[in-house]
Amino acid sequence: MNPEPETGRTGVALLDALVAALTRYVVLPSPAAADAVALWIAATHAQPAWAHAPRLVIRAPEKRCGKSRLLDVIEATCHEPFITVNSSSAAVYRSITQDPPTMLVDEADTIFGPKAEGNEDLRGLLNAGHQRNRPAKRYDANTGRVESIPTFAMAALAGIGAMPDTIEDRAVIIRMRRRGPGETVAPFRHKRDREPLRRLAREVTRWLRADLPALETAEPVMPVEDRAADTWEPLVIVADHTGGPWPERARHAVTALTTEGGDPDQMSPRLRLLGDCRAAFGHDNALPTATLLERLKADPEAPWASYGHTGLTAMRLGALLREYDIRSGNVRFPGGQAKGYLRADFLDAWGRYCTPDDTPDKLTPATVTPLPLTSEGG
Repeated sequence: MNPEPETGRTGVALLDALVAALTRYVVLPSPAAADAVALWIAATHAQPAWAHAPRLVIRAPEKRCGKSRLLDVIEATCHEPFITVNSSSAAVYRSITQDPPTMLVDEADTIFGPKAEGNEDLRGLLNAGHQRNRPAKRYDANTGRVESIPTFAMAALAGIGAMPDTIEDRAVIIRMRRRGPGETVAPFRHKRDREPLRRLAREVTRWLRADLPALETAEPVMPVEDRAADTWEPLVIVADHTGGPWPERARHAVTALTTEGGDPDQMSPRLRLLGDCRAAFGHDNALPTATLLERLKADPEAPWASYGHTGLTAMRLGALLREYDIRSGNVRFPGGQAKGYLRADFLDAWGRYCTPDDTPDKLTPATVTPLPLTSEGG
């Protein structure tokens, strides 16, 4: 832990102060969410050290859930806040340098919604700017040259409902909700409250900027993999650099917030189908295609009864599953031969793409016999 040069506050004290500021003005959905936002804010002060610039998505189901107030506190405590409200795309692009500001977008759903127009450049920046070395290319007619414009910058986006998959797949997601009975917060007054928070931000800057080389070379042990690890890595590095209880708190926030993100309505149809097939199979070794379709359509919360004009068909089921190398075939069931699916053919895809559950991966004694395949997709 490194003391802040002027006040002598340690990294632990500074992160604790960020959490205290957040929870003073905003009711966050959980302590893990408060820790995640505090770590994200701290990470903005060390952006030159990161290979990835995680997005912070602040989403709510309705208005008056505190998302704009949370963005106010983030604006006051993050590194060089840049509010993009009514900013031209050219101004936003030109503001991003090797030491970029922190992009803040309120009402971000209006940028990505179906009626959004004229925001293609900003959407492209928010999509591309998660990773270094993804510049935007623009042709300058005056010089006759192609320019490379940096896009790398951390960004916080607040809005109603989910953001596009291209954003949320690269984001720490905070699901806000309205305050319940008995939940109170202090009013945020810009003139009174912002400057003390800006002083806190400057302390965090001095603390982390003193050790950028160490932050840049850190390779933390992550509780998640792939893109989720890329997104959360700067936050975990800050926590490990801080020490005290923060390494454990950070990893708890990672697992808590990534686990709660498994919203089936945001999955692709193929991923949703894989998970629903697992539930439909249960402990059966095999199912006739007709039975599998019947079980899939029987779930009132699943989309399969209304998938297409007549619901999910055998042909469409086969087409969706074929992407995972799962095919139907002739199977001899106790009641006779029929087209169907073997549970064993799903196991590899379930292990790779679905979250673990209690469904056993070992077949019970065989009651069916696969026959030579004669066709696909039935």
